[in-house]
Amino acid sequence: MAEKKVNESNARRFLNAFNNIDYALKTRYGMHRSMGFSDMIRKTVVLNYIVRKNEDSLIDYGRLRNAIIHNANEDIVIAEPHDSVVEDIERIEKLLTTPPKALDSVAHRDVLTISADKSMYDVITLMANSKYSNIPVYNGEVLMGVANGQKILDSFGQFLLAGGKSDVFLKSVKIEDMLSALENSNYYVIASSDVTVEEALNEFHKNPKLLAILITPNGEINQKVLGIVTGSDVMDMNKIMDLY
Repeated sequence: MAEKKVNESNARRFLNAFNNIDYALKTRYGMHRSMGFSDMIRKTVVLNYIVRKNEDSLIDYGRLRNAIIHNANEDIVIAEPHDSVVEDIERIEKLLTTPPKALDSVAHRDVLTISADKSMYDVITLMANSKYSNIPVYNGEVLMGVANGQKILDSFGQFLLAGGKSDVFLKSVKIEDMLSALENSNYYVIASSDVTVEEALNEFHKNPKLLAILITPNGEINQKVLGIVTGSDVMDMNKIMDLY
């Protein structure tokens, strides 16, 4: 227990955490201050992974808040919540107000890149040696897109079915010929270095086609990629949120 909480009652700790959650969500999503807590929770379920996972508990805590105070006066406490309840709402408060950043906790920071003028042979060889299936592609300092192993395999298959020769595909086709604009892609998202684990999880939740999140300093496409989060990291992100 933190030192500042030693002399606080369970009710006071609960109310502090509750009010911080209420303020954080309304501020983040631009909701009116007068909106009821339960209505706010139901509206943010689709927007926030933490709310979605703790929806039932948060709704219950909204009712409990009304049970432990007298009317709107928080100075008059008429009930004390159990220790486990206080610890749980404080856990949710921490996740919502000081969430872990993806770049610090889950992103792959040893980012391999490849030049846009490299052949498919070079790209496939790099993927085989590195075990990475998503490799950022640059034209000089400009990020052009991402080479994805499954998409390369699909394209290779289509090329062969159309009568093409494997040597031609591997040696003559350049990776830049295989890329689509990142801005219009359903498969990749560019995020800033401040992106949280919760925000990353939300991206994968709302877009089942998403393959990877590319993290740059300010979330701009013309910046160096600092880290990558892929669909294979979703399980690890869930564990991070459970243990945070």
